[in-house]
Amino acid sequence: MPERPSAREALALVTDDFTELPGPPGRSGPDGPLGWAGYDASRARATARTGEQESVVVGRGTVGSAPAVLIAFEFGYLGGSLGERTGDRLEAAHVHARAHRLPVVSLVATGGSRMQEGMLALTQLQRVARQSALTRAAGLPQLAVLRDPTTGGGWATLGAGADVVLALPGAQVGFAGSRVRPPEADPAAYTAEAQLTAGTVDAVVPPAELRAAVGLWLGLLTAPSTEPAPVPRPLGPADLPETGWDAVRRARDPGRARSRAYLDAYFTRRAALGGDRSGGSDPDGMLCGFGSHDGRTIAYAAQTGTATRPAGYRTAARLIRLADTLSVPVLTLVDTPGAANDAEAERQGVGAAIADLFTAVATARTPLTTLVIGEGGSGGALALAAPDNTWVTPDSYFSVIAPELAAAILKRPAGRVRATADQLRVRPQDLVALGVVRGIAGGETAPAPPSG
Repeated sequence: MPERPSAREALALVTDDFTELPGPPGRSGPDGPLGWAGYDASRARATARTGEQESVVVGRGTVGSAPAVLIAFEFGYLGGSLGERTGDRLEAAHVHARAHRLPVVSLVATGGSRMQEGMLALTQLQRVARQSALTRAAGLPQLAVLRDPTTGGGWATLGAGADVVLALPGAQVGFAGSRVRPPEADPAAYTAEAQLTAGTVDAVVPPAELRAAVGLWLGLLTAPSTEPAPVPRPLGPADLPETGWDAVRRARDPGRARSRAYLDAYFTRRAALGGDRSGGSDPDGMLCGFGSHDGRTIAYAAQTGTATRPAGYRTAARLIRLADTLSVPVLTLVDTPGAANDAEAERQGVGAAIADLFTAVATARTPLTTLVIGEGGSGGALALAAPDNTWVTPDSYFSVIAPELAAAILKRPAGRVRATADQLRVRPQDLVALGVVRGIAGGETAPAPPSG
């Protein structure tokens, strides 16, 4: 097996101006807190082999145009394991980040907690988790890059606990290291690529592209704003539908502009979140991430015209909460016939996922802007809509239920579907008149509500 890149080599992938921070005072005691025979000698050999005094190197550097606190694990030092002195350095990194209002980037390569320090090593995970929570509460982003391997407590704190998680191709990633897994375990499940599929990694990035990717993310995540996202301009026809069924037909037109076209037109650059952090992703049904619009960072969650899966709703909720923490405004694009309603969606908790998204939207302090660009199908669409700042395009509709389903529930013949669409008042101009939306993008707006 080729030798793994060192901490310094990992740092060189992302920055040219790394400056190491002074390490906290060392801890005394022969052979560590447990008096583990030979522990001091093992550490001395690790230092001689790597040139490092501990399993992490901490400092400051610029990635792209963004200054950051950088943490790099040295796997050659006792397998990048976490001990008390590691915890000292990680805590110092977060304290420095908060004092200087800097994001934290962790280049992780670790086998877990250090056995020679017993439970005192394991409790460093609580310490790291607390520091991460304090940094998040301060509104500062945390980004992790998973190197080979990232296992154990390092994965379950600095790795999976980061706001954005990138991974190097082929990296071993999982809570269980290779020597403690069940013998029948599929090794392919413990890879960066498998974690991407499972929604716990946002992107797998080749080393040559890592600096640009980290720089893009830091640039986007460190630009707070209090102004709402502007409403995108409509990409379809400007005329309004004459009937409710015309509105439905236009919204279902396969040639209509979809969310990717809207995102391409709205953002000059963007970076995508890859999943819900709960074992799933919905890449075909929900697009989430951060982008740059007229020099401002705006978060986005966009349905793609398909039935949205539970993982899609959970990813959108994750996006909104992260944007709220970082004080970044959010744009949502509504376009779905409704939530997925198959048996697998029920097993995956579609109702709970929609409820959680409603809560994320309702409790967000950062401003939300919504544009309905196609079908607005019932609660599966409404969950993504800003309660007081939703707009519609001329080729969209919003309905409590699809006209066909409404007719079926009312036991009406198929020939009454079009009339039912009219009764539901689903046209853009109907929604404005009802006060359900603020206005039609590029057109009329709803009258102001009465004062008092």
